[in-house]
Amino acid sequence: MPSRRVLANAIRALSMDAVQQAKSGHPGAPMGMADIAQVLWCDHLQHNPANPNWANRDRFVLSNGHGSMLLYSLLHLSGYDLPIEELKNFRQLHSKTPGHPEYGYAPGVETTTGPLGQGISNAVGMALAEKVLAAQFNRDNFDLVDHYTYTFLGDGCLMEGISHETCSLAGTLGLNKLIAFWDDNGISIDGEVEGWFSDDTPKRFESYGWQVITGVDGHDPEQVEKAIAAAKANKDQPTLICCKTVIGFGSPNKQGTESCHGAPLGEDEIAKTRDALNWTHPAFEVPEDVYAEWDGKAKGQALESEWNTLFDGYKAAYPELAEEFLRRVAGDLPENFSDQADKIIADLQANPQNIATRKASQNALNAFGPLLPELLGGSADLAGSNLTIWSGSKGVEKDDASGNYIYYGVREFGMSAMMNGITLHGGFKAYGATFLMFMEYARNAVRMAALMKQPAIFVYTHDSIGLGEDGPTHQPVEQLVALRATPNLDNWRPCDQVESAVAWKAALERKDGPSTLIFTRQGCPQQTRTAQQVSDVEKGGYVLIDSDGQPEVILIATGSEVSLAVEAAQTLSASGIATRVVSMPSTDVFDRQSADYKASVLPATVTKRVAVEALAKDSWYKYVGLAGTVVGMETFGESAPAGDLFAHFNITAQAVVDAAKGL
Repeated sequence: MPSRRVLANAIRALSMDAVQQAKSGHPGAPMGMADIAQVLWCDHLQHNPANPNWANRDRFVLSNGHGSMLLYSLLHLSGYDLPIEELKNFRQLHSKTPGHPEYGYAPGVETTTGPLGQGISNAVGMALAEKVLAAQFNRDNFDLVDHYTYTFLGDGCLMEGISHETCSLAGTLGLNKLIAFWDDNGISIDGEVEGWFSDDTPKRFESYGWQVITGVDGHDPEQVEKAIAAAKANKDQPTLICCKTVIGFGSPNKQGTESCHGAPLGEDEIAKTRDALNWTHPAFEVPEDVYAEWDGKAKGQALESEWNTLFDGYKAAYPELAEEFLRRVAGDLPENFSDQADKIIADLQANPQNIATRKASQNALNAFGPLLPELLGGSADLAGSNLTIWSGSKGVEKDDASGNYIYYGVREFGMSAMMNGITLHGGFKAYGATFLMFMEYARNAVRMAALMKQPAIFVYTHDSIGLGEDGPTHQPVEQLVALRATPNLDNWRPCDQVESAVAWKAALERKDGPSTLIFTRQGCPQQTRTAQQVSDVEKGGYVLIDSDGQPEVILIATGSEVSLAVEAAQTLSASGIATRVVSMPSTDVFDRQSADYKASVLPATVTKRVAVEALAKDSWYKYVGLAGTVVGMETFGESAPAGDLFAHFNITAQAVVDAAKGL
């Protein structure tokens, strides 16, 4: 039987060979963490390579995602559908083994990692999801939800600020099934980290409320095994296992140095490494006895079969809960949700209210929330301003995780990355809120949600200069331009309570990507609509007010500025100018409509177009064209009441009238 070291050396060999063949990559971390990975994956990880989506599997996250060949080697060796040809095709176009782990490419990759610190933050979200789901579904003698989240992380992850945000919250919430392995090798791209990373990391994590296990030799399987056992025995705290390792372990001339961090070892050094490790096999060749020891399919199938038996008993005792569990982990909404939501929206249109859209958002949550037990919301310390707490909200706490609302604290980036982890875990519709301006702190996590096509819902209130007196530090200007430029992200900026409810419905029903819901602080008058117009809101853009016959000018607006466009249209029509008003709450959704529908809303023959939005103008030129114009912001804001600001920056109904007449 091959020794543990031989099993670990299979990871080292595959990693250095794949990086060498690709002529790029990071061999150092996979070679340094191979011994830790061998103990975890062979002796502890609860997974089934034949069914990577088994609901009760342990989650494994490689936060230091540059070491992707570690994960690919583990998946290949343990029996996932990742053949050796894919390892040979590392970092090549259309392979399942891209340079950093990408969710959806290779089976068994739980999340996309690479931007350091986000993997550990996704893992915190996954562990939180496990704890909440267990509190909601587990019953006496039926621990239906019972799995761990393991994550590997390096010095770079710990230097990133987001790791402070999420790890401190993990300790506060007592996520005891989160176990993190710190690859303490003292090396980053620039060399030995002591010149720029001198934190007392163990004390830092102790202060967060974690169990910290120090002094573990990451190349001693017995020490790693003992540390994992101690971590699993702790029922109150997450655990950080501090593993001293040698980067590039086994490479005679490059181990322990930055030279093996992000570059191939080279043919000569690989030959010497093979000798040093006593690995006599050619590139990409693994002996059958090594494969046999690594193979996790039989064990995984037995674990899943045992869980299936448990689930059968659970189903017999709690049939409704069992059905609900299956629905939620499948990511399906209740069967009648869409019809019920449509009735709620029709009722809103029939009972107008002139309210801020952030309040309309809360009203939508109050209406939809009782229909959706999978909602798991939160706010970055702005619940009273974002209005994300609804009548059925219950806080998630360390000692009672059965709730549906997370108090994230001032952690916009951490919240957003945790939402991605919650969504990836399954069982929830995660939403989280902050001011639109502070999307800037969280932008990379929003981008990662879009990259992974995960349906997280990002709620952003105080959406323009309309927030008023807090001034330019809090007034977003350019943010929506950046969000609209992000592929696969649906952005909604509704104008009243009806569009707000439609935006919520669309975000909740979406399965193939994230949405932002962008709401005002100030009140917005409700618009008059027919039933068809209410239905057309879901198309992202629609004709709100039309002229008799062909319009001479089209006014396009979103959010609070729709009312300005309506007022301007009344003035223009009174002066004999045939005017159409288009409300476009989501340019992203509108762009996906058929060519015929888009032409019916914005006919090419009408070139005189004015867009109005109290944000940066840039994203509107593709709709108004060279013959059109935009009323919007070209500078940062100022501190003053909202009405004064709209007048000062000339974002008014009269400005829209003047712009239209100027065409």
